[in-house]
Amino acid sequence: MHRVIDLKVLYFGTPVVLISTRNGDGTGNIAPMSSAWWLGDRGMLGMSASSQTTRNMLRERECVLNLPSSEMVSAVDRLALLSGSPEMTPHKVEKGYRFEPDKFGAAGLTPEASEIVGAPRIAECPIQLECEVVSSRAFDEDGRITAHTVRVVRAHVEEGLIVPGTAHVDSVGWDPLIMKFCEFFGGGIRIHPSRLAEAWRIPQPQSTR
Repeated sequence: MHRVIDLKVLYFGTPVVLISTRNGDGTGNIAPMSSAWWLGDRGMLGMSASSQTTRNMLRERECVLNLPSSEMVSAVDRLALLSGSPEMTPHKVEKGYRFEPDKFGAAGLTPEASEIVGAPRIAECPIQLECEVVSSRAFDEDGRITAHTVRVVRAHVEEGLIVPGTAHVDSVGWDPLIMKFCEFFGGGIRIHPSRLAEAWRIPQPQSTR
C-alpha cells in the first residue's frame, strides 16, 4: 500500500560533484553538490543563486566538475557546511554554515592546474571534467535557484579506471560517492555520517541492510 506524504527531500541517489571555480581574487573555491545530470557532452547543475559558486560561474563562465570516489567521503563531509562567501543567507546561518576562504585547506584537498579553463582541478578526484558555462537560467519562480548548463571541454580520468584500449570508464572499478536523502553511500551501503543531514534534521537510516 502506498501512502501520500509531503516529501521534504528528493535526493533519491545521485553522484556527489565537487565544483571548483575561481574567485574574483584568483583563489580557488570548492562546492559539494549532487543536483547534476549529464547528456552527451553537456551537464546540468542546480545551484543556489546566492552561492559563491554561482557568482564565480556567472563571472568566469567556466568550472571543473570533480567526481570523488567513495573513499573521499571524509573530505567531502568537511566541506558540507562551509561557505565561500562571507555574506550568507539567513537560511545558511540557521543551518550552521560558516565562511571559509580556503576550502582546499579545510578539506585537505590539493589544487591542480587545469589545461583549458582557469578554475583548478582537485588532484585527489579520480575523474575531473573541465567545463565551460553555456547558459545560466532561473530554475524556480522566485530566482533562488540557478540551473547552469555546462559543456565538458576536457576530461581527466585516473589511468586505472580506463578500460584498456578504449575511451571508456570501467563501470565496475568506478565507485562514485553517492548522496541519497542527504546521506553518503558507496558500494550500496551508508559509509559515513553526514553533517548536511544533521543540519537538515534528516532522520537517521533505520534499515540494517
